[in-house]
Amino acid sequence: MQPKRRHILASRASKLCVLLGLGLAGVLLVTKKLKKRVREDFGAFIEKLLLLPPPQPAPPKAPHPLTALSFALSDLFDVKGYVSGFGHPDWIRTHEAAASTSPVVSVLVEGGATCVGKTVVGEFAFSISGETKHYDTPTNPAAPAHIPGGACSGAAVAVSANLVDFSLGIDTVGGVRAAAGYCGVLGFRSSQGIVSNAGIIPVSSSLDAVGWFARDPNTLRRVGHVILQLPFEAQRNPRQIILADDYLQFSKVLVDRIKQVVIKSAEKLFGRQALKHENLEKYLEAKVPSLKEFCREKANGDDAKLTTSMLLANVMQLLQRHEFLQNHGDWINTVNPSIDPAVYSQLCKTPELTDEEIENLNAVRNQMRVAIGSLLKDDGILVIPTMPSVPPKLGSKEIMSEDYQNRASSLLCVASISGCCQVTVPLGKHDKCPVSVSLIARHGGDRFLLDTVQKMYASLQENSTLMVNPKSSINTISQEESAEIAKEKGNQAFKEKQWQKAIGMYSEAIKLNDKNGTYYSNRAAAYLELGSFRQAEADCTKALALDKKNIKAYLRRGTAREMLGNFKEAIDDFSYALVLEPNNKRAALSADRLGKVFLQ
Repeated sequence: MQPKRRHILASRASKLCVLLGLGLAGVLLVTKKLKKRVREDFGAFIEKLLLLPPPQPAPPKAPHPLTALSFALSDLFDVKGYVSGFGHPDWIRTHEAAASTSPVVSVLVEGGATCVGKTVVGEFAFSISGETKHYDTPTNPAAPAHIPGGACSGAAVAVSANLVDFSLGIDTVGGVRAAAGYCGVLGFRSSQGIVSNAGIIPVSSSLDAVGWFARDPNTLRRVGHVILQLPFEAQRNPRQIILADDYLQFSKVLVDRIKQVVIKSAEKLFGRQALKHENLEKYLEAKVPSLKEFCREKANGDDAKLTTSMLLANVMQLLQRHEFLQNHGDWINTVNPSIDPAVYSQLCKTPELTDEEIENLNAVRNQMRVAIGSLLKDDGILVIPTMPSVPPKLGSKEIMSEDYQNRASSLLCVASISGCCQVTVPLGKHDKCPVSVSLIARHGGDRFLLDTVQKMYASLQENSTLMVNPKSSINTISQEESAEIAKEKGNQAFKEKQWQKAIGMYSEAIKLNDKNGTYYSNRAAAYLELGSFRQAEADCTKALALDKKNIKAYLRRGTAREMLGNFKEAIDDFSYALVLEPNNKRAALSADRLGKVFLQ
């Protein structure tokens, strides 16, 4: 080797040693800076900006409704002068800055809120994991080793980390709901189409709905009233809290305890008569006939065994893919961007839909909206889990498993396909990870749902301590759960006209929990079927001693007394039922008929 070359190599080696020494010292500095960045920002923001509200109006006019609140936007909403990124650098590279700001953003700023930046979204806002290929995945403040969830993960993280008061996102197949559940905050999906999607990059036109995150129900409601442009109106309480018992089983997290939290809160606030249990799978199978045609199209081999919930989930996924490609297929074919394999397999490895298939998917969607509307009416709330588990760990294969995907899609498709509004409500933690439940109202019932969340939130949080420290109430919970199971078995026997078996199961429920008037009232119904009128009267009297607003108990006791010839007392019972429910036709007809008999 030549002397000159040896000198150069020696010099380079010396410099390398110096650089390595500096590098070792620098690693600590970089690590500290990285940790500081995670603490301050959690990787939530992709771009900082500032949109300031107008000056406050002079007194005596009221201040702006969102005064002093800060918010962030998922990187799907247009802001004048900025390019919306859509979770992909190639999208930014091939699109111009927005010429105007999205109307929903403008409304919030004009309402007094300050926008401070744009937040990370998953690639094309397509998946529900919250992980991103092209940018760092935002850190879940509620469970740092776990995924943040949802296409709008950055927006949820910004609220969970207390970086902003609220944030905006788009919920197509769970972009807001899943992220809220996994980050331990409130997340509201508005009724599809009720808020303008102008100035927002579309994912799936018939499934997209504007949503928002907040840490408390008052902020959630204030923001909702501005976005939805709602005038003042008195709050309404729900008359029915419907627990979808079969869908609750899709969750692997403390199902019975979550049910008890909801049941205890509903009983305390609205009375036991408000609670109802529903097998949602059977209900939707009967009310969405187009699913049968869809099932026939899908039926081959194992697909023939698909449940109603899985078929609905498949409808949601097909609609999402079809409408996404309608919006962005040409861009993908022209630009040929690098796409995450998981997203690519959903987008590009499925055959195109025929016109007949698309028509049938739309029929399913329309019938779902009618079915959920018929179930909930104007004053009902449906209770289901938000997600099937606590957030999986980062990089975990769980989220790609068929079981997880089926459970998650089955839960998320209810609101996505029907277009109903849904809210994710946090219920503390399990194994150091957030747990949540979801409440759904009919399409257009957004105000009612916001009011219900505000009404129930404190009670739900109070009762959710059972999930953190269940030992103090384990015996009571166990007995109440057993009593509910016995009651449900009694209800099933009653439907099958097995009156004696129903009486036995209701008696078992009473033995386990003799403070529940519904059990006595239900047993009275079975006694009436057998002609045991005195036992029915006694059970209804006990039910009414426990719950003076039990309309069914008044009706059943009235019937028993009528059959025993005690017409005056029967009229009184039917009259009381009418006071509680003036439009009850059965009570009105019975009271009128007996009134004529009694006067003769």
